[in-house]
Amino acid sequence: MSDPTDNSGEPQSADATYRVRREPSGAMAAFATTWREHKWWRRFAYLCLAGFVCLAGFWIVLTRDLPDASKLLEYQPPLPTMVRDIDGEIVYSYARERRVQLRFVDFPKPLVNAFLSAEDKTFWTHGGVDFTGLAGAVVDYVSKLGTGGRAKGGSTITQQVAKNILIGDEYSVTRKLKEMIVAHRIEGVLSKQQILELYLNEIPLGRQSFGVQAAARAYFGKDVGDLDLHEAAFLAILPKAPERYGRKKYEGMAITRRNWVLDQMVDNGWASRADAEAAKAKPLGLIPRRTESYDPSNGYFVEEVRRRLIDRYGEKAEDGPNSVYAGGLWVRTSLDRKLQKAVRASLRKGLLNFHGNRGWTGPVAHINKLDNWQTQLIVSNRTIDYKDWRVGVILDRSGDSGRIGFSDGNIATLTNLADKAKPGDFVVAEPVSGGTWALRTIPEVSGGMVMEQPATGRVLAMQGGFDFGLGSFNRATQAERQPGSTIKPFVYATALQNGMTPATQVLDGTFCVYQGAALGQKCFKNFGNEGGGGSHTLRWGLEQSRNLMTVRIANDTGMSRVVKTFQRMGIGDYKPYLSFALGAGETTVERMVNAYSALANNGVQYSPSVIDYVQDRNGKVIWRADTRRCDTCDMAEWDGRPMPRIPRKGKQVIDADTAYQVIHMLEGVVIRGTAVRLRDLKLPIFGKTGTTNGPTDVWFMGGNQDYVGGVYVGYDNPRSLGGWAQGGRIAAPIFKDVVLATRDRWTDRPLLAPPGIRMVRIDRVTGKQVMGVEPSDEPKASVIWEAFKPDSEPREYTAQDDFTRRRDALVAQISQAREERQAANARAAAGEAQDFAEEQGGLY
Repeated sequence: MSDPTDNSGEPQSADATYRVRREPSGAMAAFATTWREHKWWRRFAYLCLAGFVCLAGFWIVLTRDLPDASKLLEYQPPLPTMVRDIDGEIVYSYARERRVQLRFVDFPKPLVNAFLSAEDKTFWTHGGVDFTGLAGAVVDYVSKLGTGGRAKGGSTITQQVAKNILIGDEYSVTRKLKEMIVAHRIEGVLSKQQILELYLNEIPLGRQSFGVQAAARAYFGKDVGDLDLHEAAFLAILPKAPERYGRKKYEGMAITRRNWVLDQMVDNGWASRADAEAAKAKPLGLIPRRTESYDPSNGYFVEEVRRRLIDRYGEKAEDGPNSVYAGGLWVRTSLDRKLQKAVRASLRKGLLNFHGNRGWTGPVAHINKLDNWQTQLIVSNRTIDYKDWRVGVILDRSGDSGRIGFSDGNIATLTNLADKAKPGDFVVAEPVSGGTWALRTIPEVSGGMVMEQPATGRVLAMQGGFDFGLGSFNRATQAERQPGSTIKPFVYATALQNGMTPATQVLDGTFCVYQGAALGQKCFKNFGNEGGGGSHTLRWGLEQSRNLMTVRIANDTGMSRVVKTFQRMGIGDYKPYLSFALGAGETTVERMVNAYSALANNGVQYSPSVIDYVQDRNGKVIWRADTRRCDTCDMAEWDGRPMPRIPRKGKQVIDADTAYQVIHMLEGVVIRGTAVRLRDLKLPIFGKTGTTNGPTDVWFMGGNQDYVGGVYVGYDNPRSLGGWAQGGRIAAPIFKDVVLATRDRWTDRPLLAPPGIRMVRIDRVTGKQVMGVEPSDEPKASVIWEAFKPDSEPREYTAQDDFTRRRDALVAQISQAREERQAANARAAAGEAQDFAEEQGGLY
């Protein structure tokens, strides 16, 4: 290899060769020279590098917390909970927003094209961002800097989906950039049809409506498939100003904007000019703002369902996927609408009858300032569903008349004003002539009623007051009241389980308890402060609701056993005090009805339920009241084996024979006892009245083996109902009216006895067995059928028994007189004249 030479042929040194190879040439040489010789160039380069680093950092920060667009594949929008009755009909929905989900194929093309014309005409061709529209938005944003005005969005439909579902509606440049990035990602995950489906189901359109189907119903009372072209165009203008265009005062602006959308549809080839011009000629045609029209008679029932659902699943979306107001649940309830209407009407009638002509009881509510009375009236949510009555606010008065304002803004003349009525009062009024309304009163006395199916525990009807629109407090489930004599059957049931029979003789005489030196001797009394009347059968004592016999039975049986029966039946957990045998403890109508249902169901008790089962938004059953399984019930083919028997799931809380004996005696309460006013129904019905001390509450419990119901009437702040008030006079007729209103479903079939019961002829007065005499259907028949457990029947009645009965009656009278003198002396010595039952909250 020869030595290197230059152009002249002169050899070069090795250093020269190395230098030539290392020196840059061309563009690189120029860049190097510029870099060495020009400081400004180096500074510019450093500035560009810093800008790139900042941009990269900004990009990282901007995209770091962006939501994953693939979440939209599993996105579940908040949906209301739909409530069905016992027949599967929708009766209510728990919703704070109107939402109805549709599939893309369900949206009519004119509606889709209207929205594309108004919001994003290049939707089918862009990749998530319309850069032409974006440029216009940037110019608009710059022109409005410092003015406080909000620039137009320039958002595509895909960007709006990103904003509404994933990002939020914050007004900022960074939000807009995030929206663009997420929109591009969405286009890579979802098809155009899927994006439009999300958009048209989720877009807020005013009147608490989300999505076009809910809006179509809210503005036009139609489904989307029934919309005319001008109506579809109107819905398409709403995303720009959903709370403006639906108002009467902006009608002109709405028509102008709607007509613009129609022109855009023509320009885009999505509507003919003739159709668009015809649509332009039509008015908006909006219906007044309105709420869902559900039957208000179901108010207390569906509110109780709502409470139980919230306890189980939560209220809001944050509480879980099956929340009441976002989970989209489908709830099948046990609501029997016909029975519910009968219960509400009967309770109302009873309350109005008791109120009589007592006069005005006061306002429903009161406001101190009338400046925005209409808003305050709307927000109060006070309504009434009775005749054509309405709730309004008194605006002013002069003498016995004035003016009343209603929630729709109408003002009318109000007459018949009570002396205590004043401006600011929310009152109930009834139209009496053109433009004139008269003041009406809501009974101050209230109450609650429940009807249950004993064989399942399903609550079929529930009314918790005069009208749910006046207040949601449910007196059927939430009011703790003393049940009075309606608790006595469970005292008698305890006695029957511990050796007594319906024919056992018990002394109806003065019963006193020594309470110690401080309290002295305290004595119980029968209703009306009556003393005793000799010995009688258990049946007679229950039919006539005798306090003295009941207390004596409880004492002889053991009060500790009695309160255990109360607890086992779900009535309440009480101390073993004798006053609780007369109903001094507090309980609810629902718990008492459930306890009576156990008696009617041969001692088997089911938990009271208002919900049969719950399905999630996809139809999967996630909760069921009846948890029994039957794995062979859905066999494809019969295997020849016996039919599967589903096991009973109820709890045996009392012996079946005992339960029937009590029910059989309670039939006598209707035939010849304190509930005799139900006798003319001519049905095999059992019942029990109750009247608390005061009297402050009156009760009735009754039914048959198909339906059991209970009702109480009393003031919310307990006080005397008046000395004439009794359960048989006030509460029993309410139950009777329910039966009359639903007479076709009450069977004439006698109540069925369990296999172990023996029906024996007895003398009704003595309880002795009678041979050779057929019992009569007459209420006062001397010989009746009585139910006995095996080997507990009484012996036959003889002349000696008659002598013994007369002797015992005389001895009882002498003993009673002696005990009454002793009791009077004890009270005088202690300086007390207080009745024990009254002191202990005892009842009659």
